[in-house]
Amino acid sequence: MSADTSLPVPDVTSDARRTGTRTRLVWLAIFCLVLLLVCIASAAVGTRDIPIATVMRALFDYQGSDDEVVVRAVRIPRTALGLLVGVAIGVGGAMIQAVTRNPLADPVVLGITPGAMFSVALAVGMFGFRSIHQYLWFALVGSAVAMAMVYAIGRSGRWGATPIRLTLSGIAIGAVFTAFTLALTLLNPSAFDQMRAWDAGSIAGRGWDVTLAVLPFVLVGLAITASVARGLDAIALGDDMARALGTQLVRTRTLGLIAITLLCGAAAAAAGPIAFVGLMIPHIARWLVGANQRWILLISAIAAPALVLAADVLGRIALRPAELPVGIVSAFLGAPALIWLVRRKTVIQP
Repeated sequence: MSADTSLPVPDVTSDARRTGTRTRLVWLAIFCLVLLLVCIASAAVGTRDIPIATVMRALFDYQGSDDEVVVRAVRIPRTALGLLVGVAIGVGGAMIQAVTRNPLADPVVLGITPGAMFSVALAVGMFGFRSIHQYLWFALVGSAVAMAMVYAIGRSGRWGATPIRLTLSGIAIGAVFTAFTLALTLLNPSAFDQMRAWDAGSIAGRGWDVTLAVLPFVLVGLAITASVARGLDAIALGDDMARALGTQLVRTRTLGLIAITLLCGAAAAAAGPIAFVGLMIPHIARWLVGANQRWILLISAIAAPALVLAADVLGRIALRPAELPVGIVSAFLGAPALIWLVRRKTVIQP
């Protein structure tokens, strides 16, 4: 009997999977480091720069100096809100692109944020609400109504809810809500004064009360997202394939839409419209870690707050001693990215 001299066949699939996981972990570590550095910059940079040593002392060895008071009372709450809003926008944008299979979708493009803005303007201008605890619910309802309208219009017709139909429907609905919001603020000067900074997308001047008010809604939205993340990979393959794989499409999409409403509505109520972050970040994540939706959601949850805080820091130093709202800075950063996506021959599909 001849000896078996055949060589072992290497497990190429397993090696590729391990290599892909290592690459994703490297990118995860890089974004975590970037987020940490941006958080430190957010606490240190402003109208008056504060040494990093003073920032550390304010956090861990508080002695009550003027700079330490500024760090604790102003910049830490602002940074915390930027983190929370960034997570909500990033994960919300990734969820929208996954659930609708629309690579150009984000909360602003699909009219969700304009719907929340109109509802908040209605609460402030018509009912005199001033506290976020009062108008937060209006923002959530406005987000849900806008999403329902966009999806209903987009899926009507012969071809159903195609990406281009959803995008056009969202742009149209968003324009209507934006016009109504502008009319309300112009007709009510007190509402205009109340919403001036909020309407541009800003996290400046917000205290812990705002962060704590929206935190439960963001946490619930993230929990729902985690519960349906596995099914999003199947949805990306198409409805027929998803059904063949045993995915409960109605349940997954319904829960996904609820999560999007909570995340985007809470972010809009806390900071106003911050454009392009929910569009850019999921594409960057998909480009770096592939089409695995769970990894896209994880990277988006880290990269989006880093971008929001970086835009906020740039807004503080661009026109010192004045500041640019983070929504304006993110628009400057995001507009070229949108042009780049549109000009590409093939957009990376969710």
